[in-house]
Amino acid sequence: MKLLADEGVDAAVVRALRSAGHDVCYVAESAPGATDQDVLDQANSEHRILLTADKDFGEIVFRLGRLTTGLLLLRLPGLSSEMKVRTILEAVGTHSAEMERAFTVVSPGQLRIRSSR
Repeated sequence: MKLLADEGVDAAVVRALRSAGHDVCYVAESAPGATDQDVLDQANSEHRILLTADKDFGEIVFRLGRLTTGLLLLRLPGLSSEMKVRTILEAVGTHSAEMERAFTVVSPGQLRIRSSR
């Protein structure tokens, strides 16, 4: 799966996804300080699903009508890095095909996928 991890995503999550064979570009490494619009543009131009913990992207996608390759919103506050990694790897491993062109929210014990196809 091709992902663009926003700057606020834990580095441990990025490392784990890469170790699992996913193609992950990390904004913190490639373009720290990039605006949300720039990050979304990069995800779209590279056909990557945007992985973020920033709820502002939901507003950009839905209220402003911006199309995306896909958005994976992490709502995992208070979880240890290990639990975040486990939760995300499970969600991506099981539902990656459904996440393309969809708005997906991962929270403890719950996965919601809203397709925009």
